[in-house]
Amino acid sequence: MAFSFSDEQEEFRAVLRRFLEDKSPTSEVRRWMETEAGWDRETWRRLNQELGLTAIHIPEDYGGQGFGFVELAIVLEETGRALLCAPYFASTALAATAIMNAGDEDRKRALLPDIAAGESVATLAFTEDNGRWDPSGVELTATPADGGYLLDGAKSFVLDGHTADLIVVLARLPGSSGDQGLSFFTVSGQAKGLERRPLRTVDQTRKQARLTFDAVPAEPLGAMGEAAEPLARTLDQAAVCLANEMVGGAERLRQDTMDYIGMRMQFGRAIASFQAIKHRAADLLVEVELAKSAAYYAAAAAAEDSEDLPAVASLAKACAADAYMHTAIEAIQLHGGIGFTWDNDTHLWFKRAKSSEVFLGDPSHHRELMMQRWDAPAEGAVA
Repeated sequence: MAFSFSDEQEEFRAVLRRFLEDKSPTSEVRRWMETEAGWDRETWRRLNQELGLTAIHIPEDYGGQGFGFVELAIVLEETGRALLCAPYFASTALAATAIMNAGDEDRKRALLPDIAAGESVATLAFTEDNGRWDPSGVELTATPADGGYLLDGAKSFVLDGHTADLIVVLARLPGSSGDQGLSFFTVSGQAKGLERRPLRTVDQTRKQARLTFDAVPAEPLGAMGEAAEPLARTLDQAAVCLANEMVGGAERLRQDTMDYIGMRMQFGRAIASFQAIKHRAADLLVEVELAKSAAYYAAAAAAEDSEDLPAVASLAKACAADAYMHTAIEAIQLHGGIGFTWDNDTHLWFKRAKSSEVFLGDPSHHRELMMQRWDAPAEGAVA
């Protein structure tokens, strides 16, 4: 695996960062987080027309650019750094990835081009009111009816679920349990019998919704009852994407905090010169850099379809979540009294750090998964 970015990838990062600094300053983040939709369609249109970001990891056969998860990770790291208010993670990292993993050829050709062009905003609805991230927690049912299927139940914590044009839904066939009978379906955001309600969450920069399905007509995405494997693959890839987004936010917080302590004066000198502050700054640097290494390694594993992906995805998610949350806590404390105020921007990243920490499973959940997934040491080997 390559552990450094190419010159082209670094130039792509630089272009993307300049665009986001111009289109997603904190003033815009604050403006859109106060709205019910939570994002701006004009900015979304320009994001896709000028940079083609929604198409980046979608194959060229389906209207995409044909890059891989390393390039997608760069995009997510920069959007996490800018705290972009847009349905990018929902539409690209979750929904498009699920369609590529689970859809048959006809469904992929029908759905992916519009997502790649940014014309259709999609999301993935897989978690329910029980808050479980594993397949056993799926209770929403898909009942055969008149040659199709009707969905009944509810999904919660659905990213941008109240504004999405297309919803990829994970459901269970009647009489099944565990990994058996799981199937993916697609539903229009305006489907009859679908009720969408925005949720009040701690992080208003990333909107979530609860979706209620009452005999909602749905189209199968792939083979019926065989969604367990593509679901697991999609969640691993999504964990890698989220890890890279989190390290982008952590690095932004760390840099902003270093700038602040370099200009904050106490007793006639910058507080960055105090030994205790230096120790805390050094600890943050080490923690964020280690999280970056884990996230980049996981992105390379996803790009190469490595057999280690399930384990390293959980490693990256746990590492990045811990680093982001710790950096956010330290950032507020090192800002002093002003760090706790609404006028200071630090709390925006703090709230994103908290919501990202638990989304797709908290660090404890992923450390347990990592230990289960990693190959057991050979018999007789020293642990």
